[in-house]
Amino acid sequence: MNKCHVCGSVTFYQDLIDEVFYISGKPVLVEHIPAKICNQCGEKNFSRQTTEQIRLMLHNKAKPARVISVDVFSFV
Repeated sequence: MNKCHVCGSVTFYQDLIDEVFYISGKPVLVEHIPAKICNQCGEKNFSRQTTEQIRLMLHNKAKPARVISVDVFSFV
């Protein structure tokens, strides 16, 4: 049985999520990632296979589906 490493809950649901990764300081958005999400705290978990696919996609210079610009605000 899986257990959340943040809160210890054992209940999860499956969903597709978007996540920003930083590669050499550059933000990269990966959309529609299959994830298990903790029902209690919302912690997102990826399978080993999904994590490896993301790693290969980002580090093997795969062509992005599209490019967007992002406004950046500094709270400081």
